[in-house]
Amino acid sequence: MNEHLQGVQSSAAGEQVSVLFIADPGTPAALAERIAEYLPQRLQSRDRPERRWTTCVRRKPYLPDEQADFADVIDTVDPSSEAEDIVVYLTDLPRREDTLPVVADVSADYLFALISVPGVGGVYIERRVRTVTELAIACVLGEPELMPPGAARRFPCVQIEDGIRYFAPSGLRRLRLLSGMVRANRPWRLVTGLSKVLVGAFATGAIALATDTIWLFADTMGPWRMSAATILSIVAMILWLILDHELWERPKSPTERDRSVLYNTATVATLVIGVVILHVALFCLLLFTTCLALPPELLSPVLGRAVNFSDYLTLTWLLASIATIGGALGSGLEDDAAVKEAAYGVRQRQRIEEM
Repeated sequence: MNEHLQGVQSSAAGEQVSVLFIADPGTPAALAERIAEYLPQRLQSRDRPERRWTTCVRRKPYLPDEQADFADVIDTVDPSSEAEDIVVYLTDLPRREDTLPVVADVSADYLFALISVPGVGGVYIERRVRTVTELAIACVLGEPELMPPGAARRFPCVQIEDGIRYFAPSGLRRLRLLSGMVRANRPWRLVTGLSKVLVGAFATGAIALATDTIWLFADTMGPWRMSAATILSIVAMILWLILDHELWERPKSPTERDRSVLYNTATVATLVIGVVILHVALFCLLLFTTCLALPPELLSPVLGRAVNFSDYLTLTWLLASIATIGGALGSGLEDDAAVKEAAYGVRQRQRIEEM
């Protein structure tokens, strides 16, 4: 370890510093690729123009448990065995100290930093992870001039046994962590993965469109009943996905209860976003179909009055709610992998099996 540290110091004094990014598959790997691309330019110092930075990325999950001690993570990754000078590990697992979200653990002795991507939140994620990365590298090298302006004040830190621990900024920390977990789940991918659900729901809506009773229902239900039908259809879809694909995390011991609550909340939030996006896409498809297949001359005699575009919107609103319930049944035919990507607990078990 001392020889490796001396190598970094000599390279920092004259030649180059190499940084290895190790990243979990998914969001951390994508962030690592982008950050590694322009990190050398951001770390280039006017005071030390002779220094050159190089970066590389490796996609591999090392962390089996989000609450693993930092010392155990160092032993597992073994940064001193790497050819690069500094090792930065990006993980999508939420790390916490009690209830405080941890964004990074940094060891200057081992030239190693562990960054928890969900801890930075769900917005401006790349910019925040980049800031934490630069902060960690500055801490590893003991060069405060490399820190982004204001980063040291924004991320409070404490000394731990093997280095320094940085926490999420104060204010709405748990909400920030939850939004970061949902972002790491990539709920928009749930929509593309549920292709059979979308096809089944669209078929259900198209069949219902041919029934004039549905036309009358849409004309008489009113906005409150229509809203209730929409909410019930979305809830039915989410419950079906959770139960049919076994996405609910059950704590095996009292100590795991808090983690299970956090994981299940992130899973439900991911499913809500994904199903709402699916519902909107379905509404647009059905609106186009309704306008194309149902001329006003056919709809007016049934309603007993002239129709306008708002009638088509109302009818499509009801059709989308009915179709979403039909699509929930189609979710049972969907590939588990496409749905379980939305569940933090399931991904965690898959990670352990792979390791």
